[in-house]
Amino acid sequence: AVLFLGACAGSQPQIYDYSAFLQTKPRSIVVMMPTSDAAEIKASAAVLANALYPLSEAGYYVFSPALVHETFKNNGIYDAAEIAQVSAYKLKRIFGADAALYLNVADYGTSYMLLSSVTRVSVAATLVDLNTSAVLWQKSAAAANDSGGGGNLIGMLVSALVKQIADSVSDASFDLSAHADAILFSTDCRDCLLYGPYSPRYGQDRQLGGGK
Repeated sequence: AVLFLGACAGSQPQIYDYSAFLQTKPRSIVVMMPTSDAAEIKASAAVLANALYPLSEAGYYVFSPALVHETFKNNGIYDAAEIAQVSAYKLKRIFGADAALYLNVADYGTSYMLLSSVTRVSVAATLVDLNTSAVLWQKSAAAANDSGGGGNLIGMLVSALVKQIADSVSDASFDLSAHADAILFSTDCRDCLLYGPYSPRYGQDRQLGGGK
């Protein structure tokens, strides 16, 4: 079973403070190449690729990642950490976007434990206004696939080992990154991304009292 895990702040859920977001009303977003704390080299590319669809579905114009990558490449910037240091002022001048989305991959891959193996992808997002450098929205989310365990000890060990091998061969983390991104950029929850101007539900976010 796939377990979807969203980050929570405090024991009493509170509505995210969208005041800066509502004042800015971003229409276009340039997504930065994700930085990564994970050992897997494919982590950043997988999370980036799976972030584009939910962002577009939420109603935002998203700059082509190929165009963004080529632009940085032509300016001698290749590393995600270096890209993240480019100022909001320069990003605004180069792309003309309203906001920049910074992503960080905290976990990506399968870890083997004594009686189980877990494939996990966790991502954090920060949306920044390119006109003022103000943070408009932040959230983190994760998706995990656990081998579970059950039955006798030998069976549990074999099951965990087989799952780790299968996940490594099939790159189960890529599929989980799609689930993690879907959670991260979901809508209509207390800390969700607000609908963009290209969505038919623009301005009808449930957490703001809109919609049904």
